[in-house]
Amino acid sequence: MNHEDAKNTKKKQGSREQGAGGKSQKSPVPSPQSPVPSPQSPIPNLDDWLEIGKIVAPQGLTGELRVYPNTDFPERFEEPGKRWLLRPGETELETVELLNGRYIENKNLYVIKLKGVSDRHQAENMRDCRFFVPVSDRPELAEGEFHVLDLLGLQVFMQSSGEFVGTVVDILPSGHDLLEVKFDPDFVTNHEEFKTDKEQKTVLIPFVMAIVPIVDLATRRVEITPPPGLLSVNN
Repeated sequence: MNHEDAKNTKKKQGSREQGAGGKSQKSPVPSPQSPVPSPQSPIPNLDDWLEIGKIVAPQGLTGELRVYPNTDFPERFEEPGKRWLLRPGETELETVELLNGRYIENKNLYVIKLKGVSDRHQAENMRDCRFFVPVSDRPELAEGEFHVLDLLGLQVFMQSSGEFVGTVVDILPSGHDLLEVKFDPDFVTNHEEFKTDKEQKTVLIPFVMAIVPIVDLATRRVEITPPPGLLSVNN
């Protein structure tokens, strides 16, 4: 299952989920033609879906819901339209209609209204339900911005020498987002600074333009220009 992150090498801090806004334009809500499992389908393949949020509590007495977002894109919970919902313990997604929503900034929550949910009792029964959209509905990003799903698995090379360093295995939020790179065994073997009693399997690389100047999704390649000592900092 995937979450809907976006990262940016050019901004001071790459945008994260929870409505941080790492985008340049909004995407439409999924069209009625978007693929969704039929009621007769087996367990849905959630790898084909993006999780965008989770209902955490009712809001008031009229059926409004508090949602903790898992997305950089506010339109997911502000623009009316079709969404998909997975109830706790269920194996099939169901279609729901978002009527409206608003962001509560100091709580990092959205308050939303769904069609057919009109009182607190109904809202309480939806606690812990999770919202999804199809992977195909990912919003377009501006230059220098990337979906996290596209960064995972990229091969990392030293820009100066072309040497293969390893593979991106995770992206961690921080002051600057960090690429977690799993070292290629040959890279470790070929560098004296890694020959210590403590085995270093991964390294965290700040995802900023000065250190990661090239991200080529077409060739699945990242080029880095790390300052001295960065790659052995875990030692």
